[in-house]
Amino acid sequence: MKVANQQTGRLMTLALFALLVIAAPQTALAHCDTLNGPVVETARTALDKGDVTPLLKWVRADEEKGIQAAFQKTLEMRALGAEAKEFADMYFFETLVRIHRAGEGAPYTGLKPGAAIDPAVALADQALEDGSVDKLVKVLTNAMVNGIRERFAHAYENQKHADDSVSTGREFVESYVVFTHYVEGLHGLIKGNAAHHGEAVAATQAEHAH
Repeated sequence: MKVANQQTGRLMTLALFALLVIAAPQTALAHCDTLNGPVVETARTALDKGDVTPLLKWVRADEEKGIQAAFQKTLEMRALGAEAKEFADMYFFETLVRIHRAGEGAPYTGLKPGAAIDPAVALADQALEDGSVDKLVKVLTNAMVNGIRERFAHAYENQKHADDSVSTGREFVESYVVFTHYVEGLHGLIKGNAAHHGEAVAATQAEHAH
């Protein structure tokens, strides 16, 4: 029975974490303001081919005309020479990413170098390229499981001596707060993003119904 409970607990943990990953699209897009992120990479290809269409998915419908106009102006400036091309491209990247971030409801603080990309997000991009999410799931699941276990072990050991003295009691309280806040943070993120995801789905369904 104990083994069965442990297995069930592990499965529940994995299921909760899967929901966290699935229901958090804004996290996956956090690297869209980097020079080698998907938005800028798409823009480079679009400018080289002279086709703005692939870029439009990164902005809201009401921003399409503005992006199309900026794209055309960039193509015209590119024809003036290498120096003008570099300046025009960067200005267009800045414009596109700023509008994309605004559509996400996220602040724009300028383009960042590729090194700013979170390793987990890089793995997410690689998963899409490879057509397999197994490595990403393994890395993130292990990180979460280890985080919970480490904080639990610390709090559990301190709990054994919590009443020995005031100082050991405070050590326990500190580790207890760290442990419970970590778990609460994970759970809150799951609930919050799941609710946000549900609202987005409901809004989309309502729009199609009309």
